[in-house]
Amino acid sequence: MTLSLYLHPLSSYVQKAKTAFYEKGIAFESRMLDGSDPVASEFAKLWPIGRMPALVDDGQLIFETTSIIEYLDARFPETPRLVPTEPMTAVDVRMWDRFFDNYVNYPQARIVYLAIGREPDDGEGGARWRAMLETSYALLDQRMADRTWVAGEFSLADCAAAPSLLYADWTHPIPPQFAALHAYRQRLLARPSYARALEEARPYRHMFPLGAPTDRD
Repeated sequence: MTLSLYLHPLSSYVQKAKTAFYEKGIAFESRMLDGSDPVASEFAKLWPIGRMPALVDDGQLIFETTSIIEYLDARFPETPRLVPTEPMTAVDVRMWDRFFDNYVNYPQARIVYLAIGREPDDGEGGARWRAMLETSYALLDQRMADRTWVAGEFSLADCAAAPSLLYADWTHPIPPQFAALHAYRQRLLARPSYARALEEARPYRHMFPLGAPTDRD
């Protein structure tokens, strides 16, 4: 039975999902969404909302990256869990997963959309979104001062953190004084599961609208 994941490797949410697959050692078929048919038409019929990634397992559609990862935990209970079974730890993991999606990934994307004209010009160069990132950076630096991963063992939350912090630092650099956050980001980039997802995105780095670094990451 084949799991089909509709994706583009450059997408942060795709990288989040792929990290989970690779952590768990679960095979999947990549259905590349680069605008070409027949995959694009197939995806449009399958999921008219059009947001990637989306997973199909034996005819069942699972959308939204967090839901995909939770599905993998339920569908493959023999693999390493990314949401702990202990209820209070699971709450912590889910909370930090939402933190990275909403308070790092979201403002980072707004800055990119402003730069390419996909969001109305606010006349301030995205100052409100940059301020949100700076607040998130400060909170995360405090959080990571005495931790390896953001909520216990490597989890759903770290799957969210890796691409969020990759692109956030490219978009609005993490200040150098946040040493704990920089160290956490480097651990994420070095994690074999995320390093694999990031390497698969490397041929598409030139497509990052603000320009990807050429000397790191």
